[in-house]
Amino acid sequence: MTPQTVNAYYNAYFNEIVFPAAILQPPYFDAQADPAVNYGGIGGVIGHEMGHAFDDQGSKSDENGIQRTWWKAEDVARFKTLVARLATQYSQFEPLPGTHLNGNLTLAENIGDNGGLSVALEAYQMSLLSGEPPVLDGFSGLQRFFLSWAQTYRENIREAQLRANLTADPHSPAEFRVNGVVRNMDVWYVAFDVKPGDKLYLAPADRVHIW
Repeated sequence: MTPQTVNAYYNAYFNEIVFPAAILQPPYFDAQADPAVNYGGIGGVIGHEMGHAFDDQGSKSDENGIQRTWWKAEDVARFKTLVARLATQYSQFEPLPGTHLNGNLTLAENIGDNGGLSVALEAYQMSLLSGEPPVLDGFSGLQRFFLSWAQTYRENIREAQLRANLTADPHSPAEFRVNGVVRNMDVWYVAFDVKPGDKLYLAPADRVHIW
C-alpha cells in the first residue's frame, strides 16, 4: 500500500499489521477528537487487523508466519461452531432484492469486524478508569463509540458495483459491516435501548461472541 491509501492490512507471513498514513485521519482518527470517537473509528480498525491473526485464515499461521496447526483441537472445534453461526447470520442479509450475502465468502472479514469492534470497546472502557464519560451533544460515550464505527462505513455505491462485489469481494457491504456487528454486541442494546421487535434486534441466545 502507498501512504495515500485509505486501508489497512494484516500479513500472516510477517505477522504484522500496517496502517498507511491516509487512514490515520478523520473519520478514523483525530488527535483532537473525543476518545470514544477514536476508539470507535481507528480502534475498531486496529482490532479488526489484529483479529485477522486469529480468523479462519490467519489462525493457520503461527507467530513466525509458518503455516501449521498451533491451536488445540477442542479450540478449533469450538471456533468452527461459532464462526459457522456467524456465516449463517450474514447469509440472511439481502443487500439487493433476491440476492443474499455469501456468509462464507465474507467470513474472515466479518470475524475481523465483530472481534475488532469488541476489542476496541473493551479498550475504550478500560481507558475510562472506571469513570463515566461526559454526555456530548446529547450522546453518551457508548453512543458516540458506535456512531463513530458507523461513520467510517458511509458509502455511495452503484447497484451494478454492489452486485459485482457480492460475488467476489470478501468484505460485506458497508451497511452490514455496521449492522451485522453491533447487533451481536450486548452493550449496543443498552446504549440505544434496543428492544425486541426493533429491526436489528437479536435474542441474546442468537448473538455470536467470538472474542
